[in-house]
Amino acid sequence: MSILIADSGSTKTDWVLLDNNNIISQIQTIGFNPYFQSSEDIYTEISKNLLPILKSQLNAVTQISYYGAGCSTPDKIQVVKHALYLAFGNINSEVNHDLLASARALCGKEKGIACILGTGSNSCLYDGNSVIENVPSVGFMFGDYGSGAHIGKTFIQNYFDNKLPLHLTIAFEKAGYHRELILEHVYKKPLPSKFLASISTFISDYKNDSYVKDLIAECFTLFFNSQIAKYTNAKDLSINSVGSIGYYYQDVLEIVAKKEGYTIGNIIKSPIEGLIKYHS
Repeated sequence: MSILIADSGSTKTDWVLLDNNNIISQIQTIGFNPYFQSSEDIYTEISKNLLPILKSQLNAVTQISYYGAGCSTPDKIQVVKHALYLAFGNINSEVNHDLLASARALCGKEKGIACILGTGSNSCLYDGNSVIENVPSVGFMFGDYGSGAHIGKTFIQNYFDNKLPLHLTIAFEKAGYHRELILEHVYKKPLPSKFLASISTFISDYKNDSYVKDLIAECFTLFFNSQIAKYTNAKDLSINSVGSIGYYYQDVLEIVAKKEGYTIGNIIKSPIEGLIKYHS
């Protein structure tokens, strides 16, 4: 019996094929989000960059456990399920929200608050088995506080408003960013949240800069106040984070958490190792 596990964010998807608890293959493709991509879009990527690698093992796959960004409603889950059907046929497939993946990877069988701080952001209260509370994430236009997209959007807003220190403005423009390019990516090209989050890669080169630290702390503070504070007994539970933003800026995250009265638990970059353990 082989199980194919997928952990999909808006930026990348990690695929792991397990056979009798042994890792047979680990593959990475682009990320998927049914809010922005159709079943056919997802299937096209899978057929081009995943199926050829798994070709010799496909007959052994008996189950697919897919965890993905945007898989929060029945219709969006069906978008992904149909893509998996197009790619793999009638193999039994389970599609869950990426929040459950994060909770399982971060908390295991323990109660806690699981957070996603990557391209986007989300959070939930987990009872050791299921997600029991979730403050809805409303995307980069109206929320996603503490995410790469939120940090990038805040940085760009300050750039447009001439609020950046001169050395950061010069470095930003030298890196190729300018008004026309930014507006084209945000308003005309697909996946604007991914572009906004890519700004955080530039920012990371200056993560020890006091201005950048303050900007990131401001974004994390909004995340705690808008998301974490709304959970039952949040200050009595561990706050756990998965995703590149929480991982690379964990020093700032820990400072903000302590200031706001929260206790940080596990901070990991990707949930895939935890999911392998869960499904083994």
